[in-house]
Amino acid sequence: MTKDIEIYDDRLRAIIPPDASLQKLANGAVHSEGPLYFHEDDSVVWSDAHGNRLLRWSATENVSVLRDPSDYQSGNYRDLEGRLVACSSGLRAIIRREDDGEWKILVDRYQNKRLNSPNDLVVKSDGTIWFTDPPYGITEPNQGYGGEQEQPGSYLYCFDPATGEISPIVTDMVRPNGLAFSPDESLLYVSDTAAFNIPGGPHHIRVYEVVDVGVARRRHRHVKNGRVFCIIDPGQPDGFRVDEHGNVFTSSQDSVQIYAPDGTQLGKIFLPETSTNLTFGGKEGDRLFITAGHSLYAIDLNTRGVQQ
Repeated sequence: MTKDIEIYDDRLRAIIPPDASLQKLANGAVHSEGPLYFHEDDSVVWSDAHGNRLLRWSATENVSVLRDPSDYQSGNYRDLEGRLVACSSGLRAIIRREDDGEWKILVDRYQNKRLNSPNDLVVKSDGTIWFTDPPYGITEPNQGYGGEQEQPGSYLYCFDPATGEISPIVTDMVRPNGLAFSPDESLLYVSDTAAFNIPGGPHHIRVYEVVDVGVARRRHRHVKNGRVFCIIDPGQPDGFRVDEHGNVFTSSQDSVQIYAPDGTQLGKIFLPETSTNLTFGGKEGDRLFITAGHSLYAIDLNTRGVQQ
């Protein structure tokens, strides 16, 4: 293995090629976040979350600005039709880029009260959007437009664009942030980054069993049996993704940390900047794109992601 990789468990050797090395693809962001891969043109879109811009990288065109200002866009994802959906900490909303290029607010309230500041999201196979709602866009001057918190807590919500229904799913965390499903969507992983600005606060990933019953518009979704999956040190588990085998790749202060489904730490991919988020991409889905500090990085793996 190269100096970029540290192995704690031999299972990692099957995941990372022995000659794998970290590549720096781009820099120039104030604070890189929320990478999203587009297979159509082999490009990555990511948020300059503190610079209030949306950026794009491709191997043929280098870096361009897609949106400026971006209303403090953070996490990005694609819906089942391939449209970009995103968390807007500034608008305190989930937004979507329509086919004509216009941006539309999908949801910005729960029980007629404004959301805090949506931070990260994923789209489930049924088309529902699951997103976290910490108050960073309210409390941190470089992450939103400020304002008053109207929700009683920081929750993880499920929003159904087909019905307009929004429901709190996880309500027992301090500052929910990153999230991802297991390959079969039976488990939901959620990070808590409260230690970022709350002394002694959590800096871990929790995992919940997903309960999804009923049919069509009468579906009832909730989670149960939440527990701590892993504690991240140093730093915070801001954003993360899961591969086809259920391994969790998470950001931290010094690296991307990798955990087996049983919670064993397999190893680290070190970065020269603090990692914030990541996504799988590439033509075979086996390239890991990582946002860290001012930059965008990539490394080729022997595993594929289940969510991009």
